Amino acid sequence: MRLHVISEGEGSPPIVFLHGLGSSASTWATCMHLLSDRHLVVAVDLLGHGDSPVPDDPDEYTRDLALRDIDEVLASLPDRAVLVGHSLGGYLALAHAATRPGVARGVVVLNTGPGFRDPDKREAWNDRSRRNAHRFGVPVQATNLNLQHDSVVMDRLAEIATPTLVLAGSADRPEYTSSGEYLERKMPSARLQVIVGGEHSMHEESHAADVAAAVQSFIDALPPT
Repeated sequence: MRLHVISEGEGSPPIVFLHGLGSSASTWATCMHLLSDRHLVVAVDLLGHGDSPVPDDPDEYTRDLALRDIDEVLASLPDRAVLVGHSLGGYLALAHAATRPGVARGVVVLNTGPGFRDPDKREAWNDRSRRNAHRFGVPVQATNLNLQHDSVVMDRLAEIATPTLVLAGSADRPEYTSSGEYLERKMPSARLQVIVGGEHSMHEESHAADVAAAVQSFIDALPPT
């Protein structure tokens, strides 16, 4: 694998954590510790983040190449995993479920959205990402991971049968709760849960226990393989 990962614990199903733009695998440390008594937990440093490689070529930082990297991580595990993603990581988890049906056993997304079907809104998002690229604390080329060039997730929401838990923080921007409501309506196996008082990075210290408990309850309710 070209991505750096950290892991601890044992047990099935494994849980694979995907961080947001400008973050790293370490953002999941508390959640990993809380879940490692029952599961093998793995956190990924996306390309250009943490201890993963930092290619100079901006074209290395695409959604589809990121999904291939996630495929390699999943292939290294002893059983089908549950993908847990925050923000950009949540979008990648949804994109993985949309383009690779049945590979993940379940998906949990935190404060994330499915992208944009409207090309003008999508390009406005990309323009904002490019303008703010210097603010994310990672090499500028790595922020290309945040760019969206199609609406594949939006277009396939109704086809994603993978059980999905959508977590939104009540103290985050309201559009994340709205996105969660939209995902719950459009996806056949999605459920929204609002974490009261949760901010954008609610999986860190302040609400890590709430997030970990929600993930565990979701896993406990998954249908048997």
